[in-house]
Amino acid sequence: MSNNIIIDDKLVADLSRLAKLKFDASKAEKMKSDLDKIIGFVDKLSEIDTEGVEPLIYLSEEVNVLRVDEIKHEVSQENALKNAPQKDSDYFKVPTVLRK
Repeated sequence: MSNNIIIDDKLVADLSRLAKLKFDASKAEKMKSDLDKIIGFVDKLSEIDTEGVEPLIYLSEEVNVLRVDEIKHEVSQENALKNAPQKDSDYFKVPTVLRK
C-alpha cells in the first residue's frame, strides 16, 4: 500500500476548519510536514506480515476482575456534612422531588 494522500494547503485548511484550529502560514507548513510523517508511520504498518495473527478483541483474558467490596468509614458523617449546602442535624437537605 502506498501513500495516496496528497498533503497540500487545501487538506490542511480543511482539517483545520473541521478541528476548529487556525494556523498561520509557518504553522500550516509545519502541519503539512507533521501530517506527512504521520501518514508515513501508518504506511509502515502495511509492511508488517500479519498472516496468522488473530485480531485483538480484548486487551486481557481477565473477565470482571473486581476488588472486594468492603465497608469502610473513609469520611465521617460530620466531615461529609461540613460542606453541605443545606443540612438538617444529621442529614443532607435536598429539594422535594416527589409530592403526595
